[in-house]
Order: sequence, then C-alpha cells, then structure tokens
Amino acid sequence: DSPEIKEEVFRKDDQFLNLLKDVYVESRDPPVRVKDGGGEHLPSKHEEKRLTKLGHLEALDVKKVPKGKISLVEALTLLNNHKLQPQIWTAEKIAAEYSLELKEVNSLLEFFIPFTVLEFPKDTKKAITSQNQKKLT
Repeated sequence: DSPEIKEEVFRKDDQFLNLLKDVYVESRDPPVRVKDGGGEHLPSKHEEKRLTKLGHLEALDVKKVPKGKISLVEALTLLNNHKLQPQIWTAEKIAAEYSLELKEVNSLLEFFIPFTVLEFPKDTKKAITSQNQKKLT
C-alpha cells in the first residue's frame, strides 16, 4: 500500500534490461516420426499384464491387470487377508504375490483399512403368550 514500494516495483532497471537483452534462448522440437499404423489404433506403450488372483470372486472383476497394479477386488482381498492374518500376509508376501513394489504395499497397508462388520447379539424378546387377548373395539 505504500507509494515507495509501488514505485520500486514498477521502476525499470536499465542494467537488468541490458543483461536481459544479452540472453538468447534457442528451442528445438524433436523430429517428428510418422508411424505406419495401417489405420489401426494400437496402444503406443506395450504393458506387461498378469492374470488376477481372485479365486471365487473372479466373475466380479477384470481378468488381466498391468504388472505393478492391482484391481479393486484384489485390493480389498489382500487388505482383508492382511487384517485377518498379518503374520502370514506380510507386506513382503503381498508384494511378491501381486507383483507390487514393497514401498507401495506398505503405504497401502498403512493408509487403507477395510471396514469391520460387527454383529451384535440379538436381544431375546419374550413373546406375549397371554391366553386372554383383548380385542379393540
């Protein structure tokens, strides 16, 4: 808000302008390659795929995923396996089983926790066994 600062900001410095005139930037685009695709649309990068490990949930999800990635059903399955048996389903075993990086598996296990379903015992309600039921009139 002060006028001195505004004046300093908008003032042109001849020394810097002269130095800036000496700067020359040259930019070149890489040569363009023409692909002979034959009219087909093919992916430019070939990804190595792996079959999913879904077991009985196979019909619910995709069949193949790129290596280093997992499907949603696989993610839920491995999170639940780790939750139920953490000594068996360690981060190292999960990384090896699903072709993932250990760092990513550790992050997954740290930040994503599957829901827990709790079933409360049902209250035992006594049925009314009155012999003389009253009729509303």
